[in-house]
Amino acid sequence: MIRPVATEIVLFLVPFVLYAAYLAATRAGVLQPQSWTVRHIAGLLIASLILMVGSFLVLAQFGGAPPGSTYVPAHIEGGKLVPQTTR
Repeated sequence: MIRPVATEIVLFLVPFVLYAAYLAATRAGVLQPQSWTVRHIAGLLIASLILMVGSFLVLAQFGGAPPGSTYVPAHIEGGKLVPQTTR
């Protein structure tokens, strides 16, 4: 469960990191308040949310078991642990 949460956090931070890298590359001053106006932050926030919603949609569409499959949980069979499967 921690992997999807970490993925979403990284996707949220990507636009901010890319903008900071752009500011550093152009020597515009990463820590200058003029570089981080409300308009820029709002745009980066919108881009972050679009990335996160897109990843949720991709996960919902392509994640999980195929339609019509049956989930068999992990169990003990003949004294041995059999991992979970989807048939």
